Amino acid sequence: MVSGSPSSGFNTTTDEVLAGRDLGGLRILVTGASGGLGLETARALAAHGASVTLACRDPEKGQRAAAHIEEAHPGVELSVAALDLLDHGSIAAFAQDFVEKNESLDVLINNAGIMGCPLVRTAEGWESQLATNHIGHFLLTSMLVPILRAAASARVVCLSSAGHQMGGIDFDDMHFHRRDYDKWIAYGQSKTANALFTVELDRRLAGDAVRAFAVHPGAIATDLGRHLDDEDLVSMAGTVEEVAGGFKEVAAGAATSVWAASSPELDGKGGLYLEDCGLSAPLGSDGVTTGYAEHAVDPEIAERLWLATEEMLGQSFGL
Repeated sequence: MVSGSPSSGFNTTTDEVLAGRDLGGLRILVTGASGGLGLETARALAAHGASVTLACRDPEKGQRAAAHIEEAHPGVELSVAALDLLDHGSIAAFAQDFVEKNESLDVLINNAGIMGCPLVRTAEGWESQLATNHIGHFLLTSMLVPILRAAASARVVCLSSAGHQMGGIDFDDMHFHRRDYDKWIAYGQSKTANALFTVELDRRLAGDAVRAFAVHPGAIATDLGRHLDDEDLVSMAGTVEEVAGGFKEVAAGAATSVWAASSPELDGKGGLYLEDCGLSAPLGSDGVTTGYAEHAVDPEIAERLWLATEEMLGQSFGL
């Protein structure tokens, strides 16, 4: 960690980040909020007064998650909505309904994601990790920009990962049509895309008081690893211990997302890569748990990815 609040660090929890804070009046949307980091992020923000929407691929699971939060914190303001980031019709329907029901959106947390899965292609022929983690969130965010702009100030938080270090953007073959598929290279590419999207989104919207942040949550044992086999888990455990200082508890893993969404220390800032509830620094810097690779924050690459994503989607959002 380079800089953050005096109490911030590797083991800081969501409730510690929000201690003494009243988030009443804030409207917050969290994708992938039915379990893991998304559920804890939504719980903490709602418990401190925010009105939170849980956007979930499985709405029944989302309703169970909401019930869990309401049992722990009676009186919280929650809603649940269906959102499948691989289905552009689902994204459009969700965005249209959300915009119609809400005059503004203070915080969008692009938390949902998949990791290390076998090669699966969408109806468009896209590789599923890039399609879910980046393209789906790109489309969703772009459709919600009008109500983000309508807030007095708004934030977009995108979950990246130290996994971005495994691969940059292969603009010649993003979807593995010609190169051999490697699930970790694909995951790394998608997490690089999340960080680059943050850089370019912030550049385009900072003038409208909409700021964007990329978050490395740390290594946390959640359902995100459902596609991993025993060999993957053993290898990952060794790497996490050596490189990242070990696994975090879920409440610590979600803490940086909550800090990015709410901290006054980030007022007037954006386009930043965060970890351990603080500002990160280049890979290999002293005092930084993991850090970011330069290919994940390069503004020229970020703009190129934005334009390439619009081309894939067949539409420009005029942002």
